[in-house]
Amino acid sequence: MSMPSTEVSQSYATREFYIGLALAVSSSIFIGSSFIIKKKALIKLGKSGHIRASAGGFGYLREWLWWAGILTMGVGEVANFVAYAFAPASLVTPLGALSVLVTTVLAAKFLNERLNLLGKLGCFLCILGSTMIIIHSPRSEEVEDLSVLLEKIQEPAFVVYVSIVVMVSLIIACYVGPRYGHRHVAVYITLCSAVGSLTVMACKGLGLAIKETLSGYRNETGNWLTWLFLVAVIVCIMIQMDYLNKALDIFNTGIVTPVYYVMFTTLVIIASALLFKEWQNLGSDDIIGNLCGFLVIIVAIVLLNTFKDMDVDVSSLGESWPNKRDPRGSFKAMIRIWPEKEAGFDSKAVSTYGTPTA
Repeated sequence: MSMPSTEVSQSYATREFYIGLALAVSSSIFIGSSFIIKKKALIKLGKSGHIRASAGGFGYLREWLWWAGILTMGVGEVANFVAYAFAPASLVTPLGALSVLVTTVLAAKFLNERLNLLGKLGCFLCILGSTMIIIHSPRSEEVEDLSVLLEKIQEPAFVVYVSIVVMVSLIIACYVGPRYGHRHVAVYITLCSAVGSLTVMACKGLGLAIKETLSGYRNETGNWLTWLFLVAVIVCIMIQMDYLNKALDIFNTGIVTPVYYVMFTTLVIIASALLFKEWQNLGSDDIIGNLCGFLVIIVAIVLLNTFKDMDVDVSSLGESWPNKRDPRGSFKAMIRIWPEKEAGFDSKAVSTYGTPTA
């Protein structure tokens, strides 16, 4: 007895979901590792006396380890691109945070960079948030071929979204950016996040065309929509990288990374919900689970980037924690942290119970 078509369709969708999930996770591992490999190559060049890349040197082009890092990143980017063809964007994009986790852990292992208590907490939260998103994300998509996608692109909601992105990008590029881009981190990040959301939509469309062609279902190489997606991917990536580099050149990485992740992922989720209707068949519990997982990852990214240079560990927390046996414990910790001028009293005029005497 043959299996009903609905069960076959569900089985196929589940298989594609896990393929996309595996590709997304492997992409984060490769991309996160590539930063460490390239950093090791640059350190090796610096020790050998070559002109550093920051000083205009190009010695890294002759270093095989640096090219291994480039190859690793290329493999990761290809895996990420293919993942969009199999899994929903609302799953693949948030999981990009795992690359930050991989970089942080490997940097502590191979570059002797210290991973403080907040960083370890961020690693745990990153895994926790990613797990929540995997559990609650949609398992199937409403768009299965380019003919359906062409109809979706012409829907008013998505047309309005694209129009807003184009209008906001032009305003930032021509007016707001030159005047306020060097003062507010959100200016350039808004532009590259908005354009980046269109990049992901074009990547999904291009991946769908490639998947149809390779599977033999339909040859889409002669479809004008395939080439439109290819051009859109190239143009959007160039714009996105240009303005992201401007933001990184002006502001600290610890600020740019969490802000960019939050804005980019949020806009990708909005764009994919409008175009691919990925959340259309999700229940309220899955929607809440997705949002909670996303918020947990945001906290993790902030902890991993913003506070990575702080000297925080369990022993330092123990020193500043109030001692039940000694009521003066917490006050002593305050005296160690605050200068006497800021404390507002003479440290010699402290009574036995840890409070200033009259």
